[in-house]
Amino acid sequence: MVLAGAKRLSEHAEHVNSLNVFPVPDGDTGTNMNLTMTAGVTELQNNGSGGVGSRAGTLSKGLLMGARGNSGVILSQLFRGFSRHVASLEELNPIQFASALQSGVDTAYKAVVKPVEGTILTVAKEAAKHAVFYARRTHDITELMGEVLAKAKEALAGTPELLPVLKQVGVVDSGGQGLVYIYEGFMEWLSGEGAAEAWPGQAPLKPAAPEILQPAPAAAVHAPAPAQAKLETEDIEFLYDMEFFINRKLGGVQGAVFDEEKFRKALSLNGDSIIVIADDEIIKVHVHSKTPGDVLNLALQYGEITQIHILNMREQHRELLTAGMDAAPMPELFADIPAETLRPADPAELPADELAPYGFIAVASGQGIADIFTSLGVDVVLSGGQTMNPSTEDFVKAIESISAQHVFVLPNNSNIILAAQQARDLLEGERNVIVVPSKSIPQGIAAAFAFQEEENVEVNESNMLSAVQHVKTGQVTYAVRDTMFDDLKITAGHYIGIADAKIVATEEGLLETCQGLLDKMLAGGDEIVTVLAGEEAEEEMTDRLVAWLQDKYPDVEVEVHSGGQPIYYYLFSVES
Repeated sequence: MVLAGAKRLSEHAEHVNSLNVFPVPDGDTGTNMNLTMTAGVTELQNNGSGGVGSRAGTLSKGLLMGARGNSGVILSQLFRGFSRHVASLEELNPIQFASALQSGVDTAYKAVVKPVEGTILTVAKEAAKHAVFYARRTHDITELMGEVLAKAKEALAGTPELLPVLKQVGVVDSGGQGLVYIYEGFMEWLSGEGAAEAWPGQAPLKPAAPEILQPAPAAAVHAPAPAQAKLETEDIEFLYDMEFFINRKLGGVQGAVFDEEKFRKALSLNGDSIIVIADDEIIKVHVHSKTPGDVLNLALQYGEITQIHILNMREQHRELLTAGMDAAPMPELFADIPAETLRPADPAELPADELAPYGFIAVASGQGIADIFTSLGVDVVLSGGQTMNPSTEDFVKAIESISAQHVFVLPNNSNIILAAQQARDLLEGERNVIVVPSKSIPQGIAAAFAFQEEENVEVNESNMLSAVQHVKTGQVTYAVRDTMFDDLKITAGHYIGIADAKIVATEEGLLETCQGLLDKMLAGGDEIVTVLAGEEAEEEMTDRLVAWLQDKYPDVEVEVHSGGQPIYYYLFSVES
């Protein structure tokens, strides 16, 4: 049923993208939901076994780590609540299924700080509420799912009445539409219509891991010394980085009882950086060890070992020092898990006096912007933005790669904040992670500028939040469809200027659009304008724009940088 739902969503992901409210070429709700669902399905196909409860738990793990964008995070929370409710069950009757849907809704609403009605949350809520009502009237899951789907479609049709912006543009909510497609897949399978081909024979394509952008040579002089350079290769005591699964249903020593605490202690005799995640069927193990053979022999007592990955960290460290890079990607751990950034030791295991006080992660699109963040002391720059959102797992791995007591995360996009916060919550108790809710590249740069090494974490967080709130952001791109937005007639192919998420200018010419946008942004008498030129911005056009600014606003200081960002010809930052 889940495979059929994933297939249905995959087939219509582009339609979901097209429903994004703004007429800009970066609609990615369908992409994010599809990539999130694909991560869950991949985990289910690779590790799913047992009854409903076990399989739902496996699906939830995959969705949780693969969640991208707000829609993907909410989708993962819907299934997380569902899986917790059915964890002990082998099969479901209608009442249990309906209750699990409601549990998913409750979990998703708790995950969102300010739930907005007229979104995927509303569609899920109304469908679950009706499911609980109707479950008492039927013993047939298929009949119940038909009712759930019908109610979900009804709720989706009503989203424009709850969100005026949807009604103004004439579309339904994109996330809600994505959920309806999943429910349609559920119904197709249960009714027998999707039984022939729920999912292609091959495993679904895994989403590419965000590239960790390296600073260009010109920016390298501004970057802090690589953390790895402070370590001697021979100081890496537990040199074999091991990760594998134990299938408790296959193999193992007769009568062997798995005691997680005892297992951890045994691993710690010749190892560190130990992570053990166990359920009734699968044990996931990560350890840095001196004696990999002993680790495998210990694990074999409890079941068959699968998906083994062993890396010599001394060898990797030599390569890092030779390359002169702060971090380099590891080979893939598993077919469905993105490549990880190596760290010579788990920061959580290092003594406090060996950790740097602060570390930084920023999300950016464009090498020029990545170089700016690197020059400001950011340790890891994840490639991402409107059209490619890092997953929760990408953030977790980036955080774990930094040897620091406090790690600040700059998402730099409103659609990435939830995934970053979900990664923070997963590492609660292990790392102190502070997500600064920057919604744009200019906000993220302003936050990084506001950081002061000598201040404590609370003061820095306050200063960075203040900086985010006092910078104005402008973006210039082109329209992909005709529409009306706040009485502004927008024509497909024309340029549009967006000021802090609101379209305020549109013209047939690029320069005229930039001028209209900047006039609106500078109406308050601000003094500094920063221009980030995108990969499609021509130097002549940039020069004309700067000349116009200097002529019309002679008291304004203008800075120009090559951002290299896709989609947006220019990003503007305006500050007092």
